[in-house]
Amino acid sequence: MRKLRKASVLLLSLTLAASLMSACSSGKADTASPNAGSTDGVKKEGFPIVNKPVTLKVMSQDAGIADWSKMPVLQEMEKLSGIKLEFQNAPIDSFATKKNLVFASGNLPDIFYAADLKPAEQVTYGSQGVLIPLEKYIDEGYAPNLKKILDEHPDIRKSFTTPDGHMYALPFIDTAAIWYRGPMWYNGKFLKTLKVTELPKTTDELYTLLKRVKNEDPNGNGKKDEIPLTSVKLDDLRMYFFGFWGMYSETYYADAGGKVHYAPQEEGYKGYLTFMNRLWKEDLLDHETFSQTDEQKKAKGKNNQVALFSDWFPYFTLGGEPGPDNPLMTPVKSEIPGSPVYGKHPGISSNGTFAITSSNPAPEASMRWIDYLYSYDGATLFSQGPENLLWKYKDKANHVKEWLPVPGGGDREEYRGTITPNYGILTPGMNDPEVVKGLRTDFDEWIDQETKQKLVPIAKSPFPNVYLTNEEQAEATGLLSDLNTYVQQMEAKFITGQEPLSNWDKYIAQVKKMGGDRIVELYQAAYDRWNSGK
Repeated sequence: MRKLRKASVLLLSLTLAASLMSACSSGKADTASPNAGSTDGVKKEGFPIVNKPVTLKVMSQDAGIADWSKMPVLQEMEKLSGIKLEFQNAPIDSFATKKNLVFASGNLPDIFYAADLKPAEQVTYGSQGVLIPLEKYIDEGYAPNLKKILDEHPDIRKSFTTPDGHMYALPFIDTAAIWYRGPMWYNGKFLKTLKVTELPKTTDELYTLLKRVKNEDPNGNGKKDEIPLTSVKLDDLRMYFFGFWGMYSETYYADAGGKVHYAPQEEGYKGYLTFMNRLWKEDLLDHETFSQTDEQKKAKGKNNQVALFSDWFPYFTLGGEPGPDNPLMTPVKSEIPGSPVYGKHPGISSNGTFAITSSNPAPEASMRWIDYLYSYDGATLFSQGPENLLWKYKDKANHVKEWLPVPGGGDREEYRGTITPNYGILTPGMNDPEVVKGLRTDFDEWIDQETKQKLVPIAKSPFPNVYLTNEEQAEATGLLSDLNTYVQQMEAKFITGQEPLSNWDKYIAQVKKMGGDRIVELYQAAYDRWNSGK
């Protein structure tokens, strides 16, 4: 979790194109005259949002850093909007359980914030009337900032419209995002010792480099304690490595022709297993991969033992300060034609981050409140806090900012977690490059260049955010519950040699028997509906 918290603000700086958000984020909708017209006491423009104070109950995940009612961001938002929020939060680890209990009891909050509402939950509780449709309030003028984004990017609206034609939840939007998961990094000290001047471009070259790490003592301690490749249950590297064999995702994905694939039954998956088994047999893949924790992996990195690993940034594992010494791994080509590929971030959160329930007495006001987060001013407030606390304007007209000293000293990112709820959780709103203008570092710029050179040319979003019908979802959930367990178990067995790869055909027959082809059919139908706009 600490890694996620540390990365949350830096995520905002990982942008390669600013045109969308610059166009969408003038903030004009929220700087209109206070006398702007209103309906039922709710103004469609300007602040305060309501003519008379309104109190709403909010349920959210809580990173546990500070009392939300005392956060400067939320206090400022209450002053601006005239809307007071009462919080019914739960710790991140127990939030899903509490959310389920709330839905079951019918004792609903007025708003779900950062609620991680799965597509199935949106369809189920939307069709039951527990979550109310939002598109009416968006199109009637209560969310001008969000409407501007949806009008300019109809795929975003389409990706959050359920089969019954309604939008029951809102996403976090970042159309400039590239990374879907933490990428892979090389230990730069090892590369320097081994005199590597060109990174591997094929799986054979990658194997050769990992073999050299094992045999040539690049950490210089006279021991064979180097770990060429490490992981935590393969979850941190699987999606990246799948791309070496032409697969955009670790589950289902659509190729360039619109055909849906289920990765664990693809020929490329066999290639992946074969390669990983080779690394395991030759002790090039960490033999604690299936048992260690992320903290244990990081300890090895800080002990200068690891050559290749996954993390959001390399210094999270290796220690030290942010810098360009540990290069981003270039995805490598395998025997599969068209490889490598990279599963690019789809630009929106796949799960709903904001929803209004049937208990809410002021849905129009609630939409105006959340719409502010889809403007430049709102994104700035919720991301970096109020002006003159952690930052100040250097050139306000051009949105250029500069950092201020952290009050009381200490870590800026940890302090940020005490002033805003947008910390350690996926929240509604948008990533606007203008928010961090002037606050970016040389390391941020280097990350952008590495990403642009190595990932962007081969990147494609694996799959849009699609919705299954209730019947389809029930069937898919049942199938994937068993399939995921079987595939995960067999992956470990194939890689560690407990199951010989000569049994591949037997494995494929079992996957198909358990519903692999049916999963493809269900998601192909959903993808075709999405593609047609129906």
